[in-house]
Amino acid sequence: GSRGLHRPMQRAIVKELLARLLKPPELLQVVVGPRQVGKTTGAHQVGKAWKGPVRYAAADLPLPPGPEWIQSQWELARRDAARGRKALLILDEVQKVAGWSEVVKANWDADRASGAPVSVILLGSSALLLARGANESLAGRFFLHRCLHWSFPECRRAFGWDLDHWLYFGGYPGAAPLAEDDVAFRIYVRDSLIEPAIARDVLAMQTVTKPALLRQLFALCGLYSGQILSYTKMLGQLQDAGNTTTLAHYLRLLETAFLASGLNRFKPGRAARRGSSPKLVVWNNALVSALGRAGFAAAREDHALWGRLVENAVGAHLLNHLHGTPHEVSYWRERSDEVDFVVRAGEAVWAVEVKSGRPVRPPGLAAFLRSHPRARPLIVGTGGMSLQEFFSTEPSALFA
Repeated sequence: GSRGLHRPMQRAIVKELLARLLKPPELLQVVVGPRQVGKTTGAHQVGKAWKGPVRYAAADLPLPPGPEWIQSQWELARRDAARGRKALLILDEVQKVAGWSEVVKANWDADRASGAPVSVILLGSSALLLARGANESLAGRFFLHRCLHWSFPECRRAFGWDLDHWLYFGGYPGAAPLAEDDVAFRIYVRDSLIEPAIARDVLAMQTVTKPALLRQLFALCGLYSGQILSYTKMLGQLQDAGNTTTLAHYLRLLETAFLASGLNRFKPGRAARRGSSPKLVVWNNALVSALGRAGFAAAREDHALWGRLVENAVGAHLLNHLHGTPHEVSYWRERSDEVDFVVRAGEAVWAVEVKSGRPVRPPGLAAFLRSHPRARPLIVGTGGMSLQEFFSTEPSALFA
């Protein structure tokens, strides 16, 4: 249905931003997250609730502006504020501006010294660039918020979706009205979501020597989402073969744009090992469905495909909600034994087994618990925590 399309739903980020802006210490509010999940909408909602003047400007222009663009927006906000009320300056897609963090730092520090009343929100769709700029120049001056893909409860509330619709159509509010028409939905996601994210958030921000290879790799992530695929197998599938180092690097770039991740194999006692065969997880099921050929009804009937959608959604739920927390998400495999996901926080380890009515799988959970007796098991799906409940629960509460 089309409920909730005319009055945008307020995501949790709006309340969080307002609360942070109003209480000390005064910090830059930095919001990162994928394209098209409502960062800008949320910022405008914060602006509506703001008691003083608000200035919004976006750097997502065909030719990215230079640092003087930030400088001039900041001067205008100071002028707005001169009338006795605190101004709010919102800079969108700020990572597009070369040298953005130095200009932000200079202005922020000048304002702190002069007592100029300007509060600032910075938005961006590349975790890597924002983190790099923020950590180098802005240490101690900012609070980082994450605005990630829409959860099942959010889509149920906004669009009246049931779990099956969310599992297939994923969580992009802009694509929701097209859920009645699978073909239009898949075209829209490919052209309006995947292509801009790859072209503008990955390729424009990083030196990528083989753009075609990066695009093919992402298509491969869609095809093999929720599966473990060795780099050698990947190279065999790609026309423009690079080498495994290039592929591992490109997978990390896709992750910085919140598109796909290659999970590492769990190794107790130290960080999961890079270079092992990655388990591919796409951060939003809409991307998987758009890269596939099956419409909603066909996907629902195809048990193997549906099982993969469920398993990918479990991985995506963990990645979206545990991003930036002390939790590390990996998988485990020894010979024929396998555990779908392993979540680790400090010394605590949880083994997550997804059961979605797929054919019976090797008994990996028991083997894992034998070799890691202190790990805690969590079965999701048939015979365990229901999918409804799992996707409605904040993972940080599950793995506390």
